[in-house]
Amino acid sequence: MRPFDAAAGQPIPGAPDGAWRLPRQSLWVGLCVLAAGSPLGGQTAPAAPCSAPEYRAFDFWVGEWDVYGPGGDQVGQNVIRTTMNGCVLHESYDGRQGYHGESFNVWNASRGAWHQSWVDNGGALLLLEGEATDGGMVLQGSTLRADGTEVLNRITWVRLDASGDRVRQHWEASTDGGDNWSTVFDGEYRRRPPSQR
Repeated sequence: MRPFDAAAGQPIPGAPDGAWRLPRQSLWVGLCVLAAGSPLGGQTAPAAPCSAPEYRAFDFWVGEWDVYGPGGDQVGQNVIRTTMNGCVLHESYDGRQGYHGESFNVWNASRGAWHQSWVDNGGALLLLEGEATDGGMVLQGSTLRADGTEVLNRITWVRLDASGDRVRQHWEASTDGGDNWSTVFDGEYRRRPPSQR
């Protein structure tokens, strides 16, 4: 028996006996049925992969902020947004004289800690880990100075009012393992009113 092309309604030239050419529509339908029945085709992404309370502990920092120094002068603007299905906080800071820095902040469930990776347009890298506190967040990590001195950095964020429209960020550093601390930055975040966003 000569093979038959069902789509074209004629035998398949040069094909061995028993070979069939299936219509393209049948092929696509078959592939779709297989994909739907396979483990890959039937899977859907989790509805809320980062919905545990730990992932929301830093949400008080989300927003658009004007940043003020201890003397009351505005020193920068900061925008913190949730991204990646709400799993990550992305910070974008613009300061004076063209300074710019960004960070990614995430609850690391495997380590049971919050993590921040900060980089800026001067080549700095700061890696911090820590935990939520009552009304705030404390992260710390070490850096090395050019002379080899290890610097322990600790940054604390605290809500200053019940409305959530003011947050204090206090960055401290220690060169003696945490016995003595000096202030690197002490700023107050004030949420921008909707008319300025």
